[in-house]
Amino acid sequence: MTLNSILFSETPSIPTQEIHLPVLTARECTLSILREDQLHPFISGNKYRKLKYNIEKARNANYTTLLTFGGAYSNHIAAVAGIGAMFGFKTIGIIRGEELAKKYDSNPTLSYAETQGMKLEFVSREIYRQKEDAGYIELLRKKYTETYIIPEGGTNSLAVQGCAEILTSDHEKYDVICTSVGTGGTLAGLVESSYSHQTVLGFSALQDTFQKKTVKQYTTKTNFSITDAYSFGGYAKIDEQLIRCINNFREDTGILLDPVYTGKMVFGILDLIEKGYFKKNSRILAVHTGGLQGIPGMNQRLKQRNLPQIIV
Repeated sequence: MTLNSILFSETPSIPTQEIHLPVLTARECTLSILREDQLHPFISGNKYRKLKYNIEKARNANYTTLLTFGGAYSNHIAAVAGIGAMFGFKTIGIIRGEELAKKYDSNPTLSYAETQGMKLEFVSREIYRQKEDAGYIELLRKKYTETYIIPEGGTNSLAVQGCAEILTSDHEKYDVICTSVGTGGTLAGLVESSYSHQTVLGFSALQDTFQKKTVKQYTTKTNFSITDAYSFGGYAKIDEQLIRCINNFREDTGILLDPVYTGKMVFGILDLIEKGYFKKNSRILAVHTGGLQGIPGMNQRLKQRNLPQIIV
C-alpha cells in the first residue's frame, strides 16, 4: 500500500488559482498559485512531497523509528511527527536550542509534535551544527537503533524525486516557475521536472544562496536562479512590510501565506513584476509549499514585539 493510497482516497488534484491584481494587468503578466498547501491538512506542500518516498523506504526496510532535525517552528518537524504517528513510527526530533527544553509547551509547533508522539531532544547550537557530520550521525544510530534518519528540511535524493512530481503536463504552459527555498530540495525537484522553455526562480528564505550547490547535486539542468533579496534579513525574520503584504494578499485572493517561506516569495514576485523584471506576457506559476502551521508561533513572537498579527 502506497503513501498516496493511505493519505488520500484517490490521487489528489491540486488546484491552480489565478491571481487578479492591478499590478499584473499593468505589467501584462499573469500569476497563478499552485495550491500544494491543500494537499493534506497536516502534511501539506513540499513536506508531503519530500517525505513520500522516504516513508515508503523506511516502511519497506522495516524501520521502527524516524529521526530528524529542526528548529523551534520547523514545518519539517511537525510533518515528520504527524506522518510518523499516521504510519505507526516512533519519532525523534533533534531540536536546535537547549533553552527551548524549559518552554517548549508554549510553542505550538513543538507541542503539536509531542502530541503526535515525537520525542524531543534539545541540543546546543554547537552540537546541532554537527547534524551532517558522519561521526555525529553514527552516534545517533548507536543511540537509537532501527532508526531511519531524515536530514534537516528533508532534503535528499528521495525528497527531490518527490518534489519533481509537483509539476505535471498541465504546467507546461507557464514560462516561469517560482518557489520559496530553504534547504534546496524542492527547487531541485522543480528544476529537474521543468520544461526546456521554463525558468525556475527560487526565493531564498535565508540571507544566502548556498542552495545552488544542493540543486547541482541532483540535476544537470541549469535553467534556474536563486535570489536572497527578499529574505528580510534572514531565516524567520519578518517586519511590518511583510506582514502587510501577507494580510493584503489574503484579503485580495483568499490565499493565506506563511511568513517564513511563501510570504517572502510572493512579496518578491510582486516586487519584481512591479519593477519590470519579467518579460511582457510572462506566465508565472508560484508553488505554495504550505508551512501554515507555523503562523500561530510567529504571531506569538509578533505580539511580544508589538507588531501586527498575521490574519488567519
